Amino acid sequence: IATSIPFIVLATTDIDITLGQILTAWLAVAAVYGTFYIVEPLTYFPILGPAGMYQAFLIGNIANKLVPSAIVAQNTLGTTPGTRKAAYAATAAISGAAVVHVVSLVGLVGVLGTWIVSITPESITDVARIYILPAILGGVMVQLIATLKQVRATLIAIGVSLAVVFLIVPYTPKFVSGFAVAIAVVLTVVVAWYTRDRSAATEGAEDPDVEDSLIN
Repeated sequence: IATSIPFIVLATTDIDITLGQILTAWLAVAAVYGTFYIVEPLTYFPILGPAGMYQAFLIGNIANKLVPSAIVAQNTLGTTPGTRKAAYAATAAISGAAVVHVVSLVGLVGVLGTWIVSITPESITDVARIYILPAILGGVMVQLIATLKQVRATLIAIGVSLAVVFLIVPYTPKFVSGFAVAIAVVLTVVVAWYTRDRSAATEGAEDPDVEDSLIN
């Protein structure tokens, strides 16, 4: 919907822009974010479930806030991802994360935000702008690794990511490197699937939680 706004503007206003300009800009954005239209629903659904997916895409901050909270809740309760019990846990965790987020925003941003910014030295602010995103994503990654305890999948993900960053991105056309995230995700899933522990999968088939699977 958001990427269709230029077409709406073209059809309803007298702004001096052409359809060619809009298509060029739209394709540039779609080339970067279009892969997420497919990758995100496929990767999030087994963890969040139907209700959790609805909540997550309404709230936002899915990868760095809602998915980690859902995984921690499921791990604490000992539920199997992809089951109804896990989906209920994810829904409750997302609700809790959203409440904490809103309360924090009201207190730290709405009430104290201007004051905190005014007393923070500019040098610290400049450093924070550079490192805040890596710090958040790094913390989330460490939390997921510690919670899931999937050593094989973790090593595969790190290896594939390094290969994409240092081999694919520098030595491929920009069109291909623009899909670096999608390539890393797909390759990680494929490699992890083909190197999975078959015996563990057989034992999992006898788990009573399998009968409660979301896809049954």
